[in-house]
Amino acid sequence: MQKNITATIITLNEKKHISGVILNVQKICNEVIVVDSFSSDETCEIARELGAKVIEQKYLGDGGQKAFCEQYATNEWILSIDADERLEDEAIEYLRNFDFENGEYEAYSFRRKSFIGKKFIKQWYPDRVVRLYKNSTCGYNAKGEHGAVICKSYKDLDIDMLHYSFENFGVLVSKADRFAVNLAKVRFNEGKRASWYDPFLHGMGAFLKGLILKGGIFGGIHEWHVAFASAYNSYMKYVVMLEMAENEK
Repeated sequence: MQKNITATIITLNEKKHISGVILNVQKICNEVIVVDSFSSDETCEIARELGAKVIEQKYLGDGGQKAFCEQYATNEWILSIDADERLEDEAIEYLRNFDFENGEYEAYSFRRKSFIGKKFIKQWYPDRVVRLYKNSTCGYNAKGEHGAVICKSYKDLDIDMLHYSFENFGVLVSKADRFAVNLAKVRFNEGKRASWYDPFLHGMGAFLKGLILKGGIFGGIHEWHVAFASAYNSYMKYVVMLEMAENEK
């Protein structure tokens, strides 16, 4: 049973994922909006064939692109989902029977189960994200590397999204460099500056957080790999910030 929810999806060359995510959200949503950053593959064609409305827009950043989607929604409620995410069957059944439209909250968060290949990454769970929200009172921030829904009140729901983050550890490592540089630029432009010890402090902190605080130490060798990658990402972010400060002088 579909409900009056608009699913919004931002894409760039998501041929591999687009049909899966659209078919997934159509189990609960009666409208699907895809905002594409001029894909060179068949992403848009597949989306249209499945009944989604497709709009092409130059990439505005994660938050900016997701905020851009909102103007095309004809429903009050929006479900924002990435192409590599899926609602679990239990989550779909829960939302079908949940009267969120008459509730006291204007937004709801889900847990995310993230994977590298077929390996569930324990230290990244529950990774809560607000994804179901009222378009009239909430919306994505339009600045920053990663978008977030801005709202006054939200409720945590005990339901999960599946997040197929990376195909393998090689992809994780290759994207870590780009993510570190982009995030460093965002933080630097926000006026934040790094000290000489920040790369070491934050790198070690990220490593210990993943293994000890998040329980990754009990999840097998792949959890250690993820912790090292997180440490490297954090370390390089502050290295880049230091370099930008030096160049500024």
